[in-house]
Amino acid sequence: MLTNYARGHSASRFRFLHSARFVNHLVSAKPIDYAMAVIDNSGNYHTYWGNPMERLGYWLKEIRAPFLSLPVVLVFLGTSVAAADGSFHFGRALLAMVGLTLLHISVNVLNEYSDYHTGIDFHTSPTPFSGGSGMLTSGLIAPSAAYVVGIACLLVNVLIGLFFIWLTNWWLLPLLLVGAFCVFSYTTLLAKHSVGELFAGMGLGLLPIMGSYFVQTGHYSYPAFAAAIPAGILTFNLLLLNEFPDLEADIKGGRRNLLITFGAERAGKIYTVLLALMYVWIAVSVAGGLIPVWGLAAMLTLLVAWKPMKWAWSDIHNKNAMVPAMAANVMTNLATQALLGAGFLASIYL
Repeated sequence: MLTNYARGHSASRFRFLHSARFVNHLVSAKPIDYAMAVIDNSGNYHTYWGNPMERLGYWLKEIRAPFLSLPVVLVFLGTSVAAADGSFHFGRALLAMVGLTLLHISVNVLNEYSDYHTGIDFHTSPTPFSGGSGMLTSGLIAPSAAYVVGIACLLVNVLIGLFFIWLTNWWLLPLLLVGAFCVFSYTTLLAKHSVGELFAGMGLGLLPIMGSYFVQTGHYSYPAFAAAIPAGILTFNLLLLNEFPDLEADIKGGRRNLLITFGAERAGKIYTVLLALMYVWIAVSVAGGLIPVWGLAAMLTLLVAWKPMKWAWSDIHNKNAMVPAMAANVMTNLATQALLGAGFLASIYL
């Protein structure tokens, strides 16, 4: 898409072109990403492509790069459980991390592509954690380009998955099929039937832990499942809390998430109860020998988790506290899984 902007050039050299007819002509002849339609003082048309670093910045925002730390901690946790069981291959861990990161990028981009077409992202009130990147709605990235990138990332991830099946065995296939379904169907189907949070918790929580464990060992285990449950709950809650700022926009866009289904107050209590149950699960799993005692270090994240729990339980109408609660929720998610993984690794040597 074209944007009437000529950053880096003086106003004396260029004046903006506001002719819709000219813009439409250019789009019909050759759709252009990042191009700026301008006309100089002599009446000559120019296409300004922008600075390459600017274009890179647009794409980093589109894929939500700051949030791609989630795949890293997920693979770290699953791999740590496998290492505690005596299996570790660095190359497999690295490839699993690449694959899961591409999967997360695919989710982010395809979700934004859908929200652009349904109009949701034109009505959101963006926060650092929700509301879309704004790259499509501002015209800085063409929706078609975003769709291609999303599908390409998904296809590469499928190839990585097939390689891991060849490397291990076919028991990995059901997990990969469910994961692919979660990605491709989240926005168009799952998020419209009140199960988007559940499948997100599976696709970017429970399943990656089980999968990254499997590619190391070639089988599943109860300790891996015990570690995967907190991951699933954390991602479920991550999505649930991030839906609060976009409530009105999601309603207009035809979504049917848990926040819309149960209302803000009940959804807030669901969040708090689930997070509390996650800590109970960790404690019970340690008592049952499925998670090593060093995994209790993950309980330390209660020092951060109390903030979103308190907000979701009794303070959801306090808009000033919403973004800090969302930030604390992200920290709780990442730190809990990192500390669980560290606990499994510590059990090897201590």
